[in-house]
Amino acid sequence: MSFNNLDTLYRQVIMDHYKNPRNKGVMEGDVLTVDMNNPTCGDRIQLQLQVEEGVVKDAKFDGEGCSISMSSASMMTQAIKGKNIDDALKMSKLFSQMMLGEDIDTADLDLEDIEALQGVSKFPARIKCATLAWKAMEKGVNEEQ
Repeated sequence: MSFNNLDTLYRQVIMDHYKNPRNKGVMEGDVLTVDMNNPTCGDRIQLQLQVEEGVVKDAKFDGEGCSISMSSASMMTQAIKGKNIDDALKMSKLFSQMMLGEDIDTADLDLEDIEALQGVSKFPARIKCATLAWKAMEKGVNEEQ
């Protein structure tokens, strides 16, 4: 597949998650809730995690922002559901490395649609948009432990 076709495919994946977000909404009950925002562009997210015995049983987000931040939140919640906390944090580390343009080894973890966000690393001003949900997840998990 040529670079242009791959770039187009990645754009389509991002827009699909933006227009049809997965796991958008609010959970009721005893859940871990983290609110974060990106003051430079106005993106804001409320991330909710239901963690039982070290496993992310459910994840939802609410908020508003650009297509990159909302798509990333959709992809992240989809990817971490059913994962243990350590794997979710490994995914977050891999994602951060990918945003910095570093080569990453995804042999242990399938990043699924998340790889569509690789191109964001070429736009430093957008990296904070892409990492907002991930930073919220890290903050929540670290506060919980």
